[in-house]
Amino acid sequence: MNWLYPVIGLVALQRLAELLWSRRNERRLRAAGGVETGHGHYPFFVVLHTAWLAAQLLFIAPETVPDPILIGVYAALQGLRIWTVASLGRFWTTRILTLPGAPLVRRGPYRWIRHPNYAIVIAEIALLPLAFGAVAIALIFSAANLILLTVRIRAEEAVLAPRRTL
Repeated sequence: MNWLYPVIGLVALQRLAELLWSRRNERRLRAAGGVETGHGHYPFFVVLHTAWLAAQLLFIAPETVPDPILIGVYAALQGLRIWTVASLGRFWTTRILTLPGAPLVRRGPYRWIRHPNYAIVIAEIALLPLAFGAVAIALIFSAANLILLTVRIRAEEAVLAPRRTL
């Protein structure tokens, strides 16, 4: 059985659904006075995630049987992803878009970690290709993601810092 295409297809559909949810929240936040920070690096994330999926389709043999444990861990991460997105609710977007004066979210995984979604994405970008034995894809895209996340987290922390002292 070909596992690659259905798995990558499901991940792509999930990412597209998240983009739609994000756009909905973006419109609401902007209408309420939300301000975007770090918009210059955003297109690089879109390219990274698109290329990550494409690389798996291009360089992994479709008949490759995935490691069931790694696929299971990846699937479990999706529960954490949903919890993270749900915890931010109307404030969750794929961009750094903040509503001045809004309190920081301190529920769900945000009680313990500042950037749970980024931790999940770090794991996802490594795990999915590793599940199909694609070590090079996991390493290349993990490195690129870490570089981009360093820039993004700095930008996000700078805009959230004044609200952390409240």
